[in-house]
Amino acid sequence: MNKIRIKNCHILTMEEDRKQIQEGEITIEKDKITYIGNVRDNIDERDYTRVIDAKGHACLPGFINTHTHAAMTLFRGFADDLPLMTWLENKIWPLEDNLTGEDVYWGTLLSILEMIKSGTSTFNDMYFFMDDMAEAVRESGIRAVLSRGLIGLEGKGEKGLKETDEFISKWHNSCEGRLKAMLGPHAPYTCPPDFLKEVIKKVDHYKLPVHIHLAETSFEIEHCREAYNRTPMEIMEDLGFFKHPVIAAHCVHLSQNDIEIMANRGVKVSHNPGSNLKLASGIAPVPDLIEAGIEVSLGTDGAASNNNLDLLEEARLAALIHKAQKDDPTVIPAYKALEMATRHGAEGLFLGGETGVLKEGYKGDVILINLDKPHFYPQHDLVAHIVYSAQSSDVETVIINGEIVMENREVKSLDEEKVMFNAEKKAFDLIKRKEA
Repeated sequence: MNKIRIKNCHILTMEEDRKQIQEGEITIEKDKITYIGNVRDNIDERDYTRVIDAKGHACLPGFINTHTHAAMTLFRGFADDLPLMTWLENKIWPLEDNLTGEDVYWGTLLSILEMIKSGTSTFNDMYFFMDDMAEAVRESGIRAVLSRGLIGLEGKGEKGLKETDEFISKWHNSCEGRLKAMLGPHAPYTCPPDFLKEVIKKVDHYKLPVHIHLAETSFEIEHCREAYNRTPMEIMEDLGFFKHPVIAAHCVHLSQNDIEIMANRGVKVSHNPGSNLKLASGIAPVPDLIEAGIEVSLGTDGAASNNNLDLLEEARLAALIHKAQKDDPTVIPAYKALEMATRHGAEGLFLGGETGVLKEGYKGDVILINLDKPHFYPQHDLVAHIVYSAQSSDVETVIINGEIVMENREVKSLDEEKVMFNAEKKAFDLIKRKEA
């Protein structure tokens, strides 16, 4: 049984009381944290499988990416600087029509490698070829919540629902409990109401949460108003979707009535500032959502529209863009941005009580950030430095589910060169297949 002792680190627990421990210790046994507090004396370290002296490091929960499309790392840099619908219809969807399971496997591994190296311990994904995605999660050691993306157009709905059944029965709660499933209807403009009613039947049957894109672009709002005389949020409310646990990605274009619906129904939001800025989709009204009591976490979206999976960058963007938009430097302070990357991420994925904070009984999902870098000095405010100054390369060690998956920047669960080589090959083979 793994028994890890981490000592002499500055611990940010990310609990609601903002508890920090200057010279602290964390013990992880098997997959759970069994002690967190001041460094204890008279400990026989021979009882531990690993002892990490983390002096000069910050210790905090692993980051939680609440919205991405992992295999789209294969499309990174392929179709930049385009509006969302042009990007999707003319570039991305035609390529996706040529994807194979092996493509998705290597693209997912590439994204997982990138996420681990930037401190992400959990991600929430919507895509297809689910066996291949799940296999990448199993091999890598990361924690994941996966949804088979569902589209209700062009006869694709029935196939998607069938594959959802197969995926949930085979993979939900697998990989030592690291892999959980959700239902994944893509969006109201690709899932007509009659199809969404079929999805609700599955939600009722499985009692699982829903992961969906909502109110991402002005196009989506116009489409829904023209077709149904409703906003996307109103469509979901009328269908009864929000009677179930839902995490909605983007939520950029919202009316006051939309926000009230979301607050009343407990809808969670994944804020994707980098992708929304790059695609010119707009800026989500995050301060208004938080004021309404809505749980807001952070996502990167896929690497084809960001173009990286660095959640530290998303936390920094979330802290900065809303200050400028609101003309108020106190909006989204550094601690709130870091909460959005950790504790609120866990709550957004309905994993509260399991991960997202450092606390006895929680999963051993821990990262160590090396503070011995010029950009961390002078050390006036550690939280501000992590949000405004830290780089993803400062993350030195990542522990997930009690297993050390990266140490001294070396990912132990994956062959980095092999992953990058195969993902590169698959990306260009895919383009050749499309053009053939």
